[in-house]
Amino acid sequence: MRHKMYQVDAFSERVFGGNPAAVLVLDDWLPDSLMQAIAAENNLAETAFVKPGKEGWDLRWFTPTLEVDFCGHATLAAAHILVTEYGIAGTLSFSARVGQLKVNVMENGYLLDLPCIPPEPLSQLPAAIAPLFRELAVSHFRSFENIFVVLADEEAVRGYQPDLNKLAELGSVGVVITAEGKDYDFVSRYFVPGAGIPEDPVTGSIHATLVPFWAARLGKTQLSAYQASVRGGHLVCELKESRVTIEGQAVTFMKAEINLPD
Repeated sequence: MRHKMYQVDAFSERVFGGNPAAVLVLDDWLPDSLMQAIAAENNLAETAFVKPGKEGWDLRWFTPTLEVDFCGHATLAAAHILVTEYGIAGTLSFSARVGQLKVNVMENGYLLDLPCIPPEPLSQLPAAIAPLFRELAVSHFRSFENIFVVLADEEAVRGYQPDLNKLAELGSVGVVITAEGKDYDFVSRYFVPGAGIPEDPVTGSIHATLVPFWAARLGKTQLSAYQASVRGGHLVCELKESRVTIEGQAVTFMKAEINLPD
């Protein structure tokens, strides 16, 4: 059994930038165990599986170790492949666990339209990671899938040395560190070692929560963000009531044919 598979660098205008994701366009879902095995073999932050749905496209994402509820960069990657390899035109609408996601083709890239996930109060950090931020945290909050820690400044975010073993004790819950930026409105980094992602290069989904947080803090709805990983990525974001939009580019790195067991 053979399938086409693509690898895309999302949130980048060039290969070797942004966040890589694998994409498979299917007629119907493969068995969950097989999709998980493909994601483990790829060993990328996410592998996206997309198939025709009742309203547009159905979309699922797998890390090397588990299926996740929400992924922005692999949504962008999937849209890019549908546009460039399958000739799909117009607004792309995806149904996923997190809800409805949309991607519009722009003159110079794509506009990712995500549900806004407002920050939720968090009285204290989990015991496993509290010592890691005792002298660093200014404040903290959470979403349904991540814990967010606000640090004093951009230098603290860029210079942070994560204890991945301790962070992995949170399992599939990720940790985002963030601060107000100098050249950008805010900066961030994202760690999910418990889900097989030591540090994610550029993440769309965390901005569904970072954008409403920083919009309220800075008093503006249009925000320039930078994810300060080694690969790094600039995101142009806007808060639109119950939605968050992110401008981004994508480039295909690889087209492959994979052999799967019958």
